[in-house]
Amino acid sequence: MDLTLTPEQELIRSSAREFVDREVAPHAREWDRDETMDSAIVAKLAEVGFLAGWELDTVSYCLVMEELGRADSSVRGIVSVNVGLVGKTILKWGTDAQRDQWIPRLATGDALGCYALTEPGAGSDPGSLQTRAERDADGWRISGSKIFITLGTWAALALVFAKTGDRVTCFLVPTDSPGFSAHPIKGKLGLRAQDTGELTMDDVRVPAENVLGEEGGGLKVALSALDNGRISLAAGCVGIGQGCLEACLAYTKERQQFGRSIASFQLVQELLAEIAVETDAARLLTWRAALAADAGVRHTLESSIAKYYASEASVRAANAAVQIHGGYGYVDEYPVGKYLRDARVTTLYEGTSQIQKLIIGRQLTGESAFV
Repeated sequence: MDLTLTPEQELIRSSAREFVDREVAPHAREWDRDETMDSAIVAKLAEVGFLAGWELDTVSYCLVMEELGRADSSVRGIVSVNVGLVGKTILKWGTDAQRDQWIPRLATGDALGCYALTEPGAGSDPGSLQTRAERDADGWRISGSKIFITLGTWAALALVFAKTGDRVTCFLVPTDSPGFSAHPIKGKLGLRAQDTGELTMDDVRVPAENVLGEEGGGLKVALSALDNGRISLAAGCVGIGQGCLEACLAYTKERQQFGRSIASFQLVQELLAEIAVETDAARLLTWRAALAADAGVRHTLESSIAKYYASEASVRAANAAVQIHGGYGYVDEYPVGKYLRDARVTTLYEGTSQIQKLIIGRQLTGESAFV
C-alpha cells in the first residue's frame, strides 16, 4: 500500500531493505541467542546514513525504521534512540555550540546518544524523578540512577533528566564524566541483542552550558522527544507486523496438512487477513504522524495514536504468526517467536499503552486524567 510514496521514498525503502537483508537479517537469530550484537553494525548504519535520520523527511525515516523493525528490532532501537530521541531533540532545543559539538558525531556513529529519563521508581510519572542536580560554582553536580536505558553502555552522550528544585531540567552528560557508570541489563524477554543499561551518577559535574533547553524546562524537552520517538517506534512496530506477514505467507504456502497447503485453509486466511489489515492501518497512522511532524505542527495526538495502535497491533500480529506456525513458531528456527518477544515491550516503553490512552483522552477533551 504505497499511495503516497514518491520515487525518492521508494528508492530509500528499497535501499533500506537491501541493506537490512544483507547486514542485519542474517545475524538476527545469532545476536538474539548471544544477547549482544557486533558493534561493527554502528559504522555500517552510519555509512548508509541511517544514524543521520534527521536529514530525511519523516515518512522516509519511517520507511527505514520499518525495514529495520522487519529484520531486527534490536538494531532498529539503535537508530530510533540516536535519531528520534537524542539527535532531533538536540537539533530542536540545543544551542549552536551544542549542535556543533554533538550532531556530527551522532551522525557518523563516532558517538551514540541515549535518553536517560526512566528511573527505578519513576517510569510513567516523570515528575517523581529522584535524580537531582545541584548548582556548584560554575555548573551543576548530578546524582541519581536511571534504569532500562537503551544504548546505556554504548552511548558517549546521555540526555539526563534531573530535578532542579521543584522542576525538571535536561542535561547533556558525556558518559566518560567522572562519577558516571553504566551496567548492562541481561535476561530480557525480547530485544535481547540491544544494549540496555542501568546508569548511576555520583556527583557528576557538568558545566552550565550543558543544560539542554531552559533550566526547569526539562519536561517540555522530554515530551517533545517522546513525540518524535513514538513515531520511530510505531514505524518499527509496522516492520514487525510486515515481517510476520511475510514469514507467514512463505510458511503457509509450503506447509502441507490434509493433503494441501495450509494457505488454503479458511481460518489460516482469516489470521493472515487480520495481520495484513492491522499492519496497513498502523502504517497509515504512522505516516499521518510523520506528515504532521514534517509540517512543523504539534503532533502529540497523532504520535500517541500511532504508537498505541502500532504497538498493540504488532503484538497481535506476532501472536497470530506463532499460531499459524504451530509448534514451529515456538522455536527460533523461524523468526515469529522473536517477533512476539520483541513486540511485547513496545507496549511498555516510551509510554505504556495505558499512558497513550490518557494522552489521547487529554488531547481530545482538554481534561487531564494524570492529576
